[in-house]
Amino acid sequence: MKTLSEKAIALLQDLISIPSFSSEEDKTAARIGQWFKEHNIPFQQQGYNVYAMNKAFDKNKPTLLLNSHHDTVKPNSAYTKDPFHSHIEDGKLYGLGSNDAGGALVSLIALFTHYYDHPNPQYNLILAATAEEESSGPNGLNSLLPTLPPIDVAIVGEPTLMQLAIAEKGLVVFDGKVEGTASHAAHPNTDNPILKLPEVLQWLSNFDFEKESEVLGPVKLTLTQVSAGKQHNVVPAAVDLVIDVRVNDCYSNTEIAALLQKDAPLIMTPRSLNLNSSSIPAEHPLVQAGIELGRSTYGSPTLSDQAKLSCPSLKLGPGDSTRSHTANEFIYVSEIEEGIDLYIQLLKKIL
Repeated sequence: MKTLSEKAIALLQDLISIPSFSSEEDKTAARIGQWFKEHNIPFQQQGYNVYAMNKAFDKNKPTLLLNSHHDTVKPNSAYTKDPFHSHIEDGKLYGLGSNDAGGALVSLIALFTHYYDHPNPQYNLILAATAEEESSGPNGLNSLLPTLPPIDVAIVGEPTLMQLAIAEKGLVVFDGKVEGTASHAAHPNTDNPILKLPEVLQWLSNFDFEKESEVLGPVKLTLTQVSAGKQHNVVPAAVDLVIDVRVNDCYSNTEIAALLQKDAPLIMTPRSLNLNSSSIPAEHPLVQAGIELGRSTYGSPTLSDQAKLSCPSLKLGPGDSTRSHTANEFIYVSEIEEGIDLYIQLLKKIL
């Protein structure tokens, strides 16, 4: 008979073989549903979000959400292996979504299955395998939360090398615009927006966010896109920029927008203010349990579905974040095995 880890790895291999780009996760949702059927666990589906609750669910007890996503980004052009051909080579399980976040997802599903029929847990458990995380789309975890019972604390499964990410930076993406006057290139123009760029770039690079977080460090502002003009003989009316701002826990996204818009030498329009930073107190029993198991704490610079949660949340999972979205993505089989074991030990201390 296969062990729980072997079953979880087989599930991951199946999920890898099924394309599941954001908003196209119908077939992976069906495969996850099949797992619950095979283990006689009642489950529900909303859109492409699949969720289940532990057998002894009691609305009078606090609830722990176990969440990870089953959508992936599209494979990049540098792949030399078939991104949908899951295979194990030298202890590495290759395939698109294996590391981000398939390993964490199947490990959490295994964890939930292990404790599903625990007779008298201190926490209710909800397992939610959700969609559209990679695109921050409207039909992912954020759309499911109103359907679920109130959540008191969450584990969000992402690759953290099974270390405890007790805080995560938020994100605000700004569309910037440097305005000028359009004209024919043959005529004088003292209001060419492209020539205003040096001042704008210097302002952006020198902008100082005073508050630095002990866990997440400083706010990081990065200019990621610049575009202007379509014809060689036309001065454009504007230069368009995209600015990526990773926000620490000292600021709300609304405060970040107000600070940047106050004196900016360009128009800065935030796309969304909803992806705030998130954290869990270091003294929370879940964090303390992880520390007792030899895990270390840190602040994560990358965004996840933690940003959708209003409760304390811990980001934790097998795999390495630096492998995410890379060509020939992989996760070590041993990382999944160790991840499932550590998840089980962690919950044993609080359940």
